[in-house]
Amino acid sequence: MPDRCLLYYITDRTAFPGDESIRRCRLLEKIHEAALAGVDYIQLREKHLPTRDLESLAKEAIAILQELRTENHELKTALLINSRTDVALAVEADGVHLRSEDISPKEVREIWSLCGACAHARQLSPRDPLIAVSCHSPAEVAQAAAGKATFAVFAPIFEKKDAPAAQPTGLARLAQACQTNIPVLALGGITLTNARSCLQSGAAGIAAVRLFQESNIADVVQELRNL
Repeated sequence: MPDRCLLYYITDRTAFPGDESIRRCRLLEKIHEAALAGVDYIQLREKHLPTRDLESLAKEAIAILQELRTENHELKTALLINSRTDVALAVEADGVHLRSEDISPKEVREIWSLCGACAHARQLSPRDPLIAVSCHSPAEVAQAAAGKATFAVFAPIFEKKDAPAAQPTGLARLAQACQTNIPVLALGGITLTNARSCLQSGAAGIAAVRLFQESNIADVVQELRNL
């Protein structure tokens, strides 16, 4: 098992009740809560938002993280934008999360270099943005490693109640994927009960939506880090 379990909160404002303004406020509260609890990465995965609204939301999230970092330099939570390298650059995010059909990590770095990475991103990583890649097979994890992604997110490990048709990869394939020379985070149907089995299979950490968003994040972080 890893010495320190990496934690990745993936956002979904549509899971909150209420109108759009209420959902937005609840999401920003959860981002604040996750950063205070010491979550390593947050993926802003509001993929159906218009670009202008996504940029606005991302800027608010970054402002929250920057304020918390100013108050406590030990807080290192990084914000990644789902799929949109252009938005990540525009709002000075720490990096981007790539879907399997997106551009390659190499192309992200080329764009980042040409456009000029933000000052904070350079502080975290002098040369490169943080790049996560969604993977669904060991071969895709190997490809992400070859492209020098920061880490891979392997999914779905377990059957998900809201997507029963999605074929889970299972722990054996997770273990195979984790033999690649890149940190692999487990995603999909992860609970506090089965998270240990993912780490024992070689995962460097846990990625989740509901595990973080529907719970007291500080309690979840403590339990996961104590596994």
